Amino acid sequence: MSHLDSDVTTPLLRDDDGDYRSRWRSIRVMYFTMFLSSVFIGFKVDSSADASFLGWMVAAYSLGQMVASPLFGLWSNHRLRREPLVCSIFINLAANIYYAYAYLPRTNNKYHMLLSRAFVGFGAGNVAVARSYIAGATSLKERTGAMANMSACQALGFILGPALQACLSFIGEKGVTVNVIDLQLNMYTTPALLAAAFGLINILLVLLVFKEHSVDEEGRNVQSINYSSEDRVSLLDETEESIDHFAVLISNVLFFTIMFIFAVFETIATPLSMDMFAWTRKEAVLYNGIIMCGIGFQSILVFLAVKAASQRFGDRPVLLVGFSVILCGFVVLLPWGNHFPKIQWADLRNNSLVSRLSEISLAANNSSEPTGCPYEQTWCQYTPAIHLAQYISSDILIGVGYPACNVMSYTLYSKILGPKPQGVYMGWLTASGSAARTLGPVFVSHVYTLLGPRWAFSLICGMVVGAIVLLTSFYSRLIAFSVRHGRVVE
Repeated sequence: MSHLDSDVTTPLLRDDDGDYRSRWRSIRVMYFTMFLSSVFIGFKVDSSADASFLGWMVAAYSLGQMVASPLFGLWSNHRLRREPLVCSIFINLAANIYYAYAYLPRTNNKYHMLLSRAFVGFGAGNVAVARSYIAGATSLKERTGAMANMSACQALGFILGPALQACLSFIGEKGVTVNVIDLQLNMYTTPALLAAAFGLINILLVLLVFKEHSVDEEGRNVQSINYSSEDRVSLLDETEESIDHFAVLISNVLFFTIMFIFAVFETIATPLSMDMFAWTRKEAVLYNGIIMCGIGFQSILVFLAVKAASQRFGDRPVLLVGFSVILCGFVVLLPWGNHFPKIQWADLRNNSLVSRLSEISLAANNSSEPTGCPYEQTWCQYTPAIHLAQYISSDILIGVGYPACNVMSYTLYSKILGPKPQGVYMGWLTASGSAARTLGPVFVSHVYTLLGPRWAFSLICGMVVGAIVLLTSFYSRLIAFSVRHGRVVE
């Protein structure tokens, strides 16, 4: 007899209309929380910040989230989820206000910017709580759809963050100053203050609308996993022993790979397009911003398609197809042919040669910004150029494969864990993704600068192939808890 059939299970209750509506209202509050946690606000630091410090600025968010996710997950396992949610949202709210005032110090305000970014990331550790709540508040049949909706909200946050900042750019970098509260409203601080205002709304929703709900794998109400009776503790102890921890480890490795690949993809876009297409930095930011917005909207459509595909074919086949599409995207991006990028010649007056080509080019373009592949990157002289059609085709393919892998990886992960409270496990999954988003930019910036796109993308292709081999090798282990224990036929 299975655990859920024994006399020590928590009582099963009928999910009446009132409970059903309350449960889905609470799930939608988690959608909103995920959306706000994903809104990225651009930043500007003082002129003393070098490239290395800017790298730390980018990494600070992921580092903060990596530290916070397991902590908030552990908290949510033993207390009402409302507590870590309100605490984390308040940290995020305060961090955005801190960012808005970081300009006040006369010097070295970059360190205040860095701290504010880290605290925003720390507050975003609540995504582990949101995912664990949805995993516990949905049946197996509902879960893929709910996880896909959550991913769509996350993608919408990624899209609307830069879009909001672009819409508010008319305020300018100086903006206006509210002397009464020493606040400067400009194109950088205004989005942060709006994020803080939405954070306040989020706290009110969590306090007034959000309710604790837990259902079994068939959608029947059970006692909340945050309240433990002696029977419940006995059940959880047995569940702990029966979780396939090797499958949990494999799932974390796969999720790390997915997030690492996407971090590389979004990091390399600007320098790659500047080197290959001789775009100025302003053009690269504008055109890649348009492309990323398009990919974001495309990913929302993919999330909707994934819900239908997973019901028809299952989670693992969709995950495998997603990895295969990502592999195709990076294979397409490999340089080929005999057309080479335009070289941005260096001015070597003190040592050897002064290139007149750069002077002629600059005069012809009437521009003070040199364009093309920098002469110092020696691979520019022998590596074929990547064509614009290649670049856009690759973006489309990766924009299909990534969201499919993203939602399937943690949907499958939640099913592997079964009825056990998932806060800590979801915290580790989020932490592995944050670690990937920290290491990915470091990896690609070094390999791309030293060895070029052929080596960088070949290594990524090798990484994706490794993930596909890992997935196929342990395909039979990556199954839902209830399937492994014979309560549900896959």
